[in-house]
Amino acid sequence: MNTLENIDKTKVPNHLAIIMDGNGRWAKQHGKMRVFGHENGVKTVRNVVESCVKMKIPYLTLYTFSTENWKRPKFEIDTLMRLLVSSLRKELPTFMDNGIKLNTIGNIASLPKRAHKELIEVIKKTSNNTGMTLTLALSYGAREELKNAIQEISSKVKNNIISSENIDETIINNHLYTHDLPDVDLLIRTSGEHRISNFLLWQIAYAELYFTNVLWPDFTEQHLVEAILNYQNRERRFGKTSEQLI
Repeated sequence: MNTLENIDKTKVPNHLAIIMDGNGRWAKQHGKMRVFGHENGVKTVRNVVESCVKMKIPYLTLYTFSTENWKRPKFEIDTLMRLLVSSLRKELPTFMDNGIKLNTIGNIASLPKRAHKELIEVIKKTSNNTGMTLTLALSYGAREELKNAIQEISSKVKNNIISSENIDETIINNHLYTHDLPDVDLLIRTSGEHRISNFLLWQIAYAELYFTNVLWPDFTEQHLVEAILNYQNRERRFGKTSEQLI
C-alpha cells in the first residue's frame, strides 16, 4: 500500500487543483438524500487538506461551488451554503495551527450574506499565514472569469491605460481571479467523469490531468498519494523534447 512515505517531497505539485465530484451519487448508493453526500464530502476535504499540508504542497485549489451549481434545487444550495459557513468556523483553528492561508476565487458577491461574511472573516484572520494557500472556487466559472478579464482589459485599452500591442500572457494573468496563484501542475477529478467542467481553463494549459473512479466522499489519503505518485512518474516537457530536459 502506498503511503505518504513513498512521496518524493521535493517533486510534489506546486499547485494542486481538485474537482470534488460524486457526492450525490455516493448518497444515492447509500439510500440517502444528496445533502448526505455533501456532508460526508466535507470530511474528505478536511482529510485532503491535512494530507497536502503533510506533503508540503504550497497551493491547493478546490472546486467548491460553480456558477452552474446555482441551477440546483434551493434546498441543496441552502445546505451547501450552511455547510460552507459551519466548516469555515470549525476549521479556523486548524488553519491557524497549520499556517494555512485561505483564499477564494469566483463571484463571491453572489453568495448569501452570512456565507460571504464568514468567508471574508476567515480570509482576513488567516491572511498572515505563510504555509499552504487553500483556495476555494466559489460561484466560479472559467468562462465568466475570462469574459470579465477581457472586458477589464478592453476598458483599459479604450482608456489608453494598456496598449493592445502590449497585451501578453502576463497582462491576461494579472486580470484573472487567480492573479496571485501559479499555474496548476496537477488537476484531479473524482467520480469517473472525464470533463473539466469550466474549471480553471486558462490555468491548466500545461497541467497533468488525473481521473479516478472513486467518489469524493470515499477519496482517502491513499488515493491522493496514488495520484501524486502517478504525477511524479510523468515527464513534463512543456513543448520541449525529452532530450532537452536532460
